[in-house]
Amino acid sequence: MPEHVSILHLLGVAALAAAAVIWVAMLARVMRRDLPVHRRQFASLSRRGRILRGLPHQRHSAPHIEQVELTPAERDAFAVLVRRLSGGRS
Repeated sequence: MPEHVSILHLLGVAALAAAAVIWVAMLARVMRRDLPVHRRQFASLSRRGRILRGLPHQRHSAPHIEQVELTPAERDAFAVLVRRLSGGRS
């Protein structure tokens, strides 16, 4: 052990190294979950009704676009607001 390095520095390096090893192990585990074998297992669980009920159903597409028609007075008020916020620039 070098004489000029404190025990706290060595403990810090050891803790960071351990955290890095744990992170890599967890990352490998998460990446392995996406294998086709695991997808089939998850699909069979969901067919049997053993999925988590607390999670909402995931959408496969974006939500529909909502649109509201403005009255002429509202359009004028919005134009005034835009002019104020833009500092008079067009």
